Amino acid sequence: MVAAILAIPAALSLLLVDGKQIDYARARGSIQKEGRSKAEAFSALLKDRILLYFLATAFLFHLANAAMLPQLGEMLSKDNLKAAAPFMSACIIVTQLVIAITAAWIGKRAAAKGRKPLLLLGFGVLPIRGVLYTLTHYVAALIAIQTLDGVANAIFGIVSILVIKDRTQGTGRFNVAAGSLATMVGIGAALSMTIGGQLIQHIGYRASFLGLAGIALLAFALLWFAVPETLSKTDG
Repeated sequence: MVAAILAIPAALSLLLVDGKQIDYARARGSIQKEGRSKAEAFSALLKDRILLYFLATAFLFHLANAAMLPQLGEMLSKDNLKAAAPFMSACIIVTQLVIAITAAWIGKRAAAKGRKPLLLLGFGVLPIRGVLYTLTHYVAALIAIQTLDGVANAIFGIVSILVIKDRTQGTGRFNVAAGSLATMVGIGAALSMTIGGQLIQHIGYRASFLGLAGIALLAFALLWFAVPETLSKTDG
């Protein structure tokens, strides 16, 4: 019901947009060639190894990240079912607060200093978070650890789309690449729950968190070695 109500102002905003004032080619990131905008072929994206490597890191990031918080809530609810809902709410609130507080700074920093340092920070805190979950069951400490989730998701959410923009600038294929990124994120998140659940069932919660941390470390290594800085000197 709430979602339907909130859709009304969104629909009204769209109705106020004049379609004639939109340059659709420019909106897709294409450039002017011989007096007209022209998009490159889809094959151009498949030839961009840096873009493909980045999509792989996005997949691994969410493969490691998505299951961590649900697993944590499940683990704690075994001993105290009533405390599970307040705990999960607190963790989600902490994550969203961190994202809200840091979003503007992350955007400015990415524009001034580049994308990769921030991405390395966001990817780097994820394996640390997975390991820390195995070291304590103290609720206050676990909620504090959740700030790392806010840092990681804030950086990924903002900087990843900037990387897509950098790699597709002038190709006219920004939307396709952004859609590919969303697809990798969705597949990674879906498989994360499956992998985490299997590890819990056969080995236990501790092994599951460490396994997800290992995947996160692999994502960090791939980002470090295979994805260079994408911000050009003319943009910075």
